[in-house]
This record gives sequence, C-alpha cells and structure tokens, in this order.
Amino acid sequence: MPTRNDIMACARSWLSTPYLHQASLNGAGADCLGLVRGVYMDLYGNEPETAPAYSADWAEVSNEETLRDAARRHLVGVQREKMRPGDVVLFRVNAGAPAKHAAILSAPRRIIHAYSGRAVCESHLSSWWLKRLIYAFQFPGVED
Repeated sequence: MPTRNDIMACARSWLSTPYLHQASLNGAGADCLGLVRGVYMDLYGNEPETAPAYSADWAEVSNEETLRDAARRHLVGVQREKMRPGDVVLFRVNAGAPAKHAAILSAPRRIIHAYSGRAVCESHLSSWWLKRLIYAFQFPGVED
C-alpha cells in the first residue's frame, strides 16, 4: 500500500506536464482529473474505471456531481478538517455548480494541480481556492 510520501513523490513527478484536456500521461499531457487518474494508476497499477469523454463545460451542462460520485466510488472520504498531504481535494469553481476541479494536497496550504493554460504545477492554496474546496478524499489503503 502507498504511503503519503509515495503519493507526494508520484504527484511531484507530474510537475511541468503540459495541460491537455482529457489526457493522463506523465510528461505528455494532463488535465486536473488526468493528474489524479495518473497518480492513481502509478500507485496501484491500473485505473478503477475508464473515464468517459467530457467537454470543458460538462459540469455546467449536466449539473450532476459526477466528479464527487466517481471519487466516492474509488477513494475514501475525509473530513475537510482532517485532510493531509497526499489527499485528493475537489473544488466547486462556481457557486451552486457541481465540483469541477481536482487537485492533490501537497502541504497544509499547497496543492498540485493542472488547469487550462498551465502545466501541472504546485501552488498556494489561496483563500480563493479554500472557499471553493468542498470535498476531500484519501487514496485507498494509504499508510502513514
């Protein structure tokens, strides 16, 4: 089973991977979901389910908690107050909309994530992001 250090080393190996919508290939391209999927595959050797094709506006169109529901199927829910480095965090970018952005917590106030126009990066978990952070999950079987 992976440790939090394993998760962090794996996530950091994705830094500078170019942003590419729907991609999940370290060094070649990833979006926010692709980063989390890629880290999962690196840690466990396979992907628990194939992600369906999705448009950039999927959350606005469907208005369903697709990202949260998939996380609940394959990750372990964590109370926001108890999240730790190595946990997956989900954000509601627009008020009243479903969670649409995923990242990996790298420190109490830092995340590793990918977003349009930027390669995978590690950035400050600013108050803007904190206000939008609504779900936290742990990879299964993580050892401290």
